Amino acid sequence: MDCNPLYITSLNSGSNGNCYYVGNSKEAILVDAGISCKETEKRMLRLGLSMKKVKAIFISHEHGDHIRGLTVLSRKFGIPVYITQGTLNNCRLNLPEELTRTFSSHQTVEIGSLKIACFPKVHDAAEPHSFMVSCGDIKVGVFTDLGVVCDQLSLHFKQCDAAFLEANYDEELLQNGKYPYYLKRRISGGQGHLSNTQALELFTNFRPSKLSHLLLAHLSKDNNDPELVEHLFNQHADGTVIVVATRHMETPVFTIGAASGSSAGTYPTGQSSLQLQDF
Repeated sequence: MDCNPLYITSLNSGSNGNCYYVGNSKEAILVDAGISCKETEKRMLRLGLSMKKVKAIFISHEHGDHIRGLTVLSRKFGIPVYITQGTLNNCRLNLPEELTRTFSSHQTVEIGSLKIACFPKVHDAAEPHSFMVSCGDIKVGVFTDLGVVCDQLSLHFKQCDAAFLEANYDEELLQNGKYPYYLKRRISGGQGHLSNTQALELFTNFRPSKLSHLLLAHLSKDNNDPELVEHLFNQHADGTVIVVATRHMETPVFTIGAASGSSAGTYPTGQSSLQLQDF
């Protein structure tokens, strides 16, 4: 099984849309499709990533910033959508039946040589799930929209070679910000999102020694500061590359578990597709 390495990028991350790419040289998946099909194509093209290698889209939950571009993207490229029945019932999308695949909690789905472990998370949605994508011994977690750090999250995080991890808000910025009280409660009340402090505690308490990259995701536009988050996590990085995924553009493509034993390879946004055509 040729799994070494995996390539990952955040195509967009935030309340305006979420979409994450994980794949090897033969196949890939997207987790969520919260930006338009046109924008997804544009960003993947800039990175030299081929839509032909995307064999599945996994949906974490039904909120609009995770499914906004799903129907058009799935139909245009004939990509199967993996979604729980509860999420499907609540998303109100006209997905083609022949492209719809339902999964259950704790199920592992095989997409070519990729294995996607699906496990429940705490969030204010019908059947929200997180995902661990693995190929051989390499494991990449996609952990966003989290009300709390539950046992399942801790268990999977400590197995990761790389992870997308939510750091949605700074407690002080949220408390003193302009949001109405009910929305502040929704965000921080245990069913909404992880704070910087909660994410950092998960990172420091359960980080495996092999964790080469941490992509901090779903930052709030109004209640967080990318520079603050990056500085906070870099103080505890201890060799892990800290990347803040943004709501404005794609991150570079990061190479995880390179054959040489190094996991630090990156490719900057905008690099020639000829250089990245095997992703």
